Amino acid sequence: MNRTDRKHHALAAAAENDLLDPMAGFVDLAGIREAVEDLTKAFAPLGRVQHTVAAKACGLAPVLRYLADLGVDVEVASPGETAVAEAAGVRGRRLVLDSPAKTTAELAHAVAEGTAVNADNFQELARLDELVGQHPRSVLGLRINPQVGAGRIGDTSTATAASKFGIPLQDNRALITEAFARRPWLTRLHVHVGSQGCPPELMADGVAAVHELAEEINAAAGYQQVTSLDLGGGLPVNFASEDPGPTHADYVATLLARVPALADGRYAFVTEFGRSLLAKNGFLVSAVEYTKVAGGRHIAVTHAGAQVAARTVLEPEHWPLRLTALDAAGKPKTGPAVPQDVAGPLCFAGDLLARERPLPLLEPGDLVVAHDTGAYYFGAHYAYNTLPRPAVHGFTVSERGDVRFTPIRRAQTLAELVADAGGEHVGALPEA
Repeated sequence: MNRTDRKHHALAAAAENDLLDPMAGFVDLAGIREAVEDLTKAFAPLGRVQHTVAAKACGLAPVLRYLADLGVDVEVASPGETAVAEAAGVRGRRLVLDSPAKTTAELAHAVAEGTAVNADNFQELARLDELVGQHPRSVLGLRINPQVGAGRIGDTSTATAASKFGIPLQDNRALITEAFARRPWLTRLHVHVGSQGCPPELMADGVAAVHELAEEINAAAGYQQVTSLDLGGGLPVNFASEDPGPTHADYVATLLARVPALADGRYAFVTEFGRSLLAKNGFLVSAVEYTKVAGGRHIAVTHAGAQVAARTVLEPEHWPLRLTALDAAGKPKTGPAVPQDVAGPLCFAGDLLARERPLPLLEPGDLVVAHDTGAYYFGAHYAYNTLPRPAVHGFTVSERGDVRFTPIRRAQTLAELVADAGGEHVGALPEA
């Protein structure tokens, strides 16, 4: 059964089981398994590869555990992501720590646990000097900004000339080689040129630059000091249809065409994909609460806005989502397509999932599906208006069409919201 058919079965079953009051996220577990199989097969020509998932894409502990059981480790970039990954049973060498703002405490924890660390800058390297000793348990590397330019979306392009990430290669080539010469325990180079909007060719340019640097460092050392390359992630996803866009196999073919030596067995590799593994394997469903007509425009007010789709709401030109209109039973609505604004609940006028989107006319009680939201949407909540985080359900579908739901995250309660808002300290401030 393909992804689209599984989704149709899951939507009808979710409506029947009252899982959509008023909004919920869903994760296609079979789809994730298929994505991991695709990833593993695609990278086989490179030999030794540690695949990790970017926790920021969907930092939900059950999802990370499920991926870990499939052989995918975790890339983390904050104390919170580290804690969630460790709670999911992923720790030590199964973690890769990236971040431009690691504290000394974070670094100390990583080194003690044997977590791989990619230092972001020379000052961070100086902190590691004080922590690692002569024979660290961790694989330690340096993040390089290859300065190969921006993709289509500037905000997600991390290899521009003045990016905040990594050590700029063109500005510091000699200093980077010197840093490795002084630290025999530095054995990895890391590169990540960006995500959505960066084509595979640009990603390959970044990898080529870092591979060339590794060869220079090893030649200067007189032995193979750099033994692994962290290739980052960032493979873009097609949000316009069910077609995924560039596949992992497409990317590997692009890499090997650009740098054939990647397949010679001398280097091990790490990947850090997130969106390409998860986006197509999740969707968000919200009930339509009210409808109205304003200035001749139809508006459907739902419960899905910037709190679960911040990028789409704030930068709709870069992050449009496909939407489907369903009736209350989870079946596709029919009828003429009518341009409609699909609005969220937040208190600002631009809180819209879509503007003038042609859909069958929505009515209160109908459902709206936001597709391709398995990464960076319901797993990355924005707490505007103190709206609760929605429930998230995993699902599987048998060949007969029977759907089984598994809880990933329950809906946040109002009591938990009050606690997050400092409820226990209500009387702590002096009287005005």
